[in-house]
Amino acid sequence: MTASGGYYLTARRFRASLAPILLGVSAAISAPANARETAMSIPATTLDTALTALARAANAEIVSTEPGLNLIRTSRIDGQMSVRQALARLLKGTGLRAIAVGRGGYRIVRATLPKSMRAPARAAPSSEPKPADDILVTGSKQRVPLLRYPGSMILIEGGTALPPQGAGNLTDAAQGHPILQSTHLGAGRDKIFIRGVADSSFNGSTQATVSLYLDDVQLNYTGPDPGLRLYDFKSVEILEGPQGTLYGSGAIGGVVRHTSNPIDLHRAAGSIGGGATATYSGAPGFDLAGMINLPILTNTLGLRAVAYRVRDGGYIDDTRRGLADINQGDTVGARLGLRLDPGDAWRVEMSGAYQRIDTRDGQYAEPVSGTLARRSRIAQPFDNQLLFGRFALSKDWDSGLRFFSSTGIVGYRSTDRFDATPMLPVGSRLVPVTYTAARNKLLLSQESRLSRSLDNGSSWVAGFSYISDRDILSRAIGSPDSDPNIIGVTNVTQAVSGFAEGTVKILPTVYATVGGRVTFARVDGEPSSTPRSSNFVRGRSTRRIDPTVALSWTIARHLSLFARFQSGYRTGGLAVDRGIGRVADYKSDSIIVGEIGIRKLRSGETGLAFSSSLSLARWRGIQADLINRLGQPFTANIGDAQIETIEGSADWIPVRGLRADGSFLYANNSVTGPMADQSKRNNRRLPETPPFAAHLGISYEWQAAAMAPRIGITADYVGRSVLGTGDLFDISQGNYYAVGLMSGLRWKAIDVALTVDNVTNQTASRFAFGNPFKLAARDQTTPLRPLNARLGISVAW
Repeated sequence: MTASGGYYLTARRFRASLAPILLGVSAAISAPANARETAMSIPATTLDTALTALARAANAEIVSTEPGLNLIRTSRIDGQMSVRQALARLLKGTGLRAIAVGRGGYRIVRATLPKSMRAPARAAPSSEPKPADDILVTGSKQRVPLLRYPGSMILIEGGTALPPQGAGNLTDAAQGHPILQSTHLGAGRDKIFIRGVADSSFNGSTQATVSLYLDDVQLNYTGPDPGLRLYDFKSVEILEGPQGTLYGSGAIGGVVRHTSNPIDLHRAAGSIGGGATATYSGAPGFDLAGMINLPILTNTLGLRAVAYRVRDGGYIDDTRRGLADINQGDTVGARLGLRLDPGDAWRVEMSGAYQRIDTRDGQYAEPVSGTLARRSRIAQPFDNQLLFGRFALSKDWDSGLRFFSSTGIVGYRSTDRFDATPMLPVGSRLVPVTYTAARNKLLLSQESRLSRSLDNGSSWVAGFSYISDRDILSRAIGSPDSDPNIIGVTNVTQAVSGFAEGTVKILPTVYATVGGRVTFARVDGEPSSTPRSSNFVRGRSTRRIDPTVALSWTIARHLSLFARFQSGYRTGGLAVDRGIGRVADYKSDSIIVGEIGIRKLRSGETGLAFSSSLSLARWRGIQADLINRLGQPFTANIGDAQIETIEGSADWIPVRGLRADGSFLYANNSVTGPMADQSKRNNRRLPETPPFAAHLGISYEWQAAAMAPRIGITADYVGRSVLGTGDLFDISQGNYYAVGLMSGLRWKAIDVALTVDNVTNQTASRFAFGNPFKLAARDQTTPLRPLNARLGISVAW
């Protein structure tokens, strides 16, 4: 993460304080490059990308240290022309000019400020600081510079900031970011929460509090994070919520956007990497991945593919069955993308993804059997499968107008199995009982929008979206050889929304953002068999308006204040209820959040960047997936909550190569309602959110010509939290620290990395749950993975 609070790099940086950056390579000097004519075909894009393409096409040297090239749009150029003629067309109206240097080379310098960057004329000297030139928040859907983005967000960049070699998932990446909380039931079963907006530790029928996106297509509607492995991703952008205006229902906690590395239409590239992991008192693991990028038609058509295979070695033993390291997990997946630039600034993108997770057994322990052990009569495996498809169409105009449309389809299937055998004294003879819960989901989404960024910094976006989600829960309970079905439910949700948001300069350094979303949603629920009671609502309609009001004030160069008010909601539905053969409906819930904050960006390669914010949330009618004392699932509206948070992060680079970063979250929440009132006063809290969590990291990379070694250390603290609201769930978890070490060496195209996690071999419980049918015993823990080390190597070309 290169700026506190996060930011998004849209292209290569151009800093005045840096040495000149070469956009191309020296030309052969048989004839001056500025005199030779070359066939040019450069699509409409940003100026930095266009200059790079020109340098490659003409085999010329083009140099620039000017900032903001990635904010200037260019038109497509085609035909036979010289480099000088091509530069004249690309630079027309930009306020930049090309100066010939050497034999056929050019330096791009600023002649006059382009209109889009001029300050308004005034008699007094201008005090308006310039915006950060290369930092855009893409999640705003308006290309808003981070300095003026009126809200809290972070960005986890690809490379060293994501899990080593991309082998982890979102839960792993969240370890160094206190604003993210997660359950720890296992990969593909973990729920993600942002800034303490956490409803329940258990998976069920409610809509997720965090909306996950793969590129620009929604990846989930209900249920947990599918556990997508972070291979070949450019970034993971986290917008703190609610984000109801731009993203609709379900984004009450926020939005997580996984952004794939773009397809390069100019050059072929590839990489392959792998690693081996050793775990103290556990089984070994491994990971292997490969990527290839191929331009099929240069500047017009290309594809990018990635495939991976991961094994997470187990470390939990089962003393009843005499088995060791039972919680081994295997993941296999692939993604494929296709990009077509047909001309006239149009772009067509198609992509697909597949991933499957197979976990042999649960990763929970029972301390009575040992820190890393438990006693079960049968295995409790889990598996899931994700299928994803995307089609996107976009066009950019020279005026700053942009059209974008995306259509997505997501298919998801999962199966959980638990040991439901009644708890009897050791030695008792009883036929094992298995409980199975299977889910099949189909999510269809479509969004089309227009946006425009104006010369004075104002911008707007408007569009519509459609969501259709079908979630089928099937259940069975009985002996492993014969497990008769019990009642399940199917929920079908359809929602149509129209949204608009605009940002306007109201004072020289103050911008106001106003927006709203109108949603019409319908949820229809149907039990899988005739229920014992008919006291439920099969269909429910929702009409909802979610507004946004925000301000951004740039008080100094690279320093701003912001304030934001926004609302969000989740739809209701039908769920299984306590007892056999029962169902019940649950109602919609809603949240409003106000926050104020400060953000400072770094002005060059070195220096300090930081952000901090205070927020207050009021959450009404909280939906929660719960479990009763017999282990039976149900869903209910449990009451209201107030959440108060203070968060901060800092990123300091005192000299090139040395970096120190830190972040923290203080959260105070309280729940009111019949269920909360059954708990002790200090346990009337939302689940999974400790009062305090913090991260600290220090790293250094030597700046050597031939090779670049690096070292680093991280320390994370997670305070005490509870499993949930109510007397059954006021079970302590968390309250631990973890230390990690990192070293590596980069030589040419080869990178070698050694990481060590949980250096002090902590065995604290991250999560006090693993089997619903043994929850009442209050004797379940999910220990940290013991001390483990991974050695990895990758090669890129």
